[in-house]
Amino acid sequence: MLVELVKVSKFPWSPWLAQVRTPFGETMVRWCGDTTAEPGEYHVEWTIDEDIAWGRNAKPAVSFGAGVRPEGHCVVLRGRLNQTVDGAAVLDFDGVQILLDLADPLPEGVASTWVELFIEREKIALYPYEL
Repeated sequence: MLVELVKVSKFPWSPWLAQVRTPFGETMVRWCGDTTAEPGEYHVEWTIDEDIAWGRNAKPAVSFGAGVRPEGHCVVLRGRLNQTVDGAAVLDFDGVQILLDLADPLPEGVASTWVELFIEREKIALYPYEL
């Protein structure tokens, strides 16, 4: 996914964080690239390092379409939740697939619906790459 890197910051209590803009929102998450990266556009892979548990950190979306926004110490990612044939889950985040680890199987009827994931910002990582 192409994002605009606004800045990379380090606070004493956190890993390196990137403030990024996407076409559907802005937020700050863990940066796994060069800590001296200049502002600009970067292709990144998104990863989530937290098990997804329906009703705890995954809920039905209040609106449709991809979205990202900060909310307290969390980041809210909105996308379409899909389940793979082997029981794993994937968040379709504006055409980008983010593999999810499930704490428990998804409830009946949740697959292929719009959801919001509430994840601590340090547990969402961006890995920049070059095409």
